[in-house]
Amino acid sequence: MKRIIKFLTGRLCIVGLMILLQVAWIVIFLVDMSIRYYFVSFILNLIALAIAFSIVRQWSNPSSKLSWCFFIMAVPIVGVPVYLIFGRPGLTRGTRRRMDAVNARVQTYLKKDQALTEFLRREYPQAAPQSDYIWNASHHPVCEHTASRYFPCGEEMFRAMLVDVRRAKRYIFLEYFILDQGHMFDTLVEALADKVAEGVDVRLIYDDFGCISTMPTHFYRNLQARGIKCAAFNPARPVMAIIMNHRDHRKIMVVDGEVAYTGGINIADEYINRIRRFGYWKDTGIRLEGAAVWSFSVMFLEMWDFIVNGEEPYEKYMPTRKFIEQIPTSGYVQPYDDTPLDNENVGENVYLNMINRATRYVYIYTPYLILDQEMIVALSNAAKSGVDVRIVTPGIPDKKIVYMLTRAHYAKLLENGVRIYEYTPGFLHAKCFVCDDEYATVGSINLDYRSLYLHFECGVFLYRASAVAEVYEDVTATLAASREVSIADCQRRHPFGMSLFHALLRLAAPLL
Repeated sequence: MKRIIKFLTGRLCIVGLMILLQVAWIVIFLVDMSIRYYFVSFILNLIALAIAFSIVRQWSNPSSKLSWCFFIMAVPIVGVPVYLIFGRPGLTRGTRRRMDAVNARVQTYLKKDQALTEFLRREYPQAAPQSDYIWNASHHPVCEHTASRYFPCGEEMFRAMLVDVRRAKRYIFLEYFILDQGHMFDTLVEALADKVAEGVDVRLIYDDFGCISTMPTHFYRNLQARGIKCAAFNPARPVMAIIMNHRDHRKIMVVDGEVAYTGGINIADEYINRIRRFGYWKDTGIRLEGAAVWSFSVMFLEMWDFIVNGEEPYEKYMPTRKFIEQIPTSGYVQPYDDTPLDNENVGENVYLNMINRATRYVYIYTPYLILDQEMIVALSNAAKSGVDVRIVTPGIPDKKIVYMLTRAHYAKLLENGVRIYEYTPGFLHAKCFVCDDEYATVGSINLDYRSLYLHFECGVFLYRASAVAEVYEDVTATLAASREVSIADCQRRHPFGMSLFHALLRLAAPLL
């Protein structure tokens, strides 16, 4: 009973209910006016047609455009208001201008090592195109002098994070999609507060919608009272003027510009298996030390400036050249970020480049397998070309409808030679690719429409770095603990009625 009361009085329920009531009021009003006055229905259809034309003109995913156009034209009374609230791409003009100004300022602090770029093109032509793409699309340079360590679970990574937090001398930056009260959050906050007392600059960016059901409404006030500076990305408010689609899904921690963490791990107890919600929570992350960390410092400061409308002195947060040069080179490391505002799907294209250039194998972790046509074709073509393509998905779902949609993509991939495994011990939340013993990427980017098209995301591309072998070893161990899915499994699960439902789910996938 307490849970129900807590949910009903929580901000998620209140905000959602108020928005739903506003949508319902508009729909009822439009229905009433359409019945009374024929011209209202005519005008609404014209508005729906105009919105559909504007969607068609957008440089966005064709599947997403088709789904929205179908929904808007089929039921304009519902489709038009829902699209205006949840479907519009981009930010408002004012916030977009502010973001563009921050981006322009940031570019001067990210410089390419031309000699290293030429070296890669000459000595490693198989890796250079991916590196060039990341630089041109995301403007983050490839780096030497960077140590990398991969973590196969959240428990290991959190222990390492605490060690680095307690060593901090200058600053600690944190940026997370989800925060949740519990052992992980409380332990981290205590460590951060101790560093504040020592004079360390501690800052936290959190996604307001990601924390809406997990944290009290004004939790940030307690953090700020302890000296931890806080900024909320795109606050969720119960008004229809907001743009809900774009969220900050990144997971970043930077310490002194010398060490950075990223991956799929949020600050909540299920990520370190202090609580069991869906069996064992399998997640992954990576620790970088050295030159490549600067890209994550810049990512954080860029987002901070955007949220607080500030102009940070970026030079203040740069690591020393002496520190960078003492880190031995172990392969090549290139962070990247992805923004939904530039019509460039960096996260998806990094994945596609890896799939298309693989010669022996591509192994993939993803919690959600909600694919567009480009990704289906790339995976299928690789498998048909003799590449060993394997995808690991959860055995226990966190979201039932999304899990059904994930499984709705199995049959087509299996028919084309892709092998699919479900992680039977529990829920797999990791987002990793590894191929040919040479390349890997670890980050926050799922194989679904929201991650690939709508969220702010980040990742790390690794070439011949020590962490590549660690990713491979983890994936092979996870495959052994997973159950391989067969076409016969799909046929048993998918009678005609269910197949039709799956087809409708795939059509609606870009709207979910």
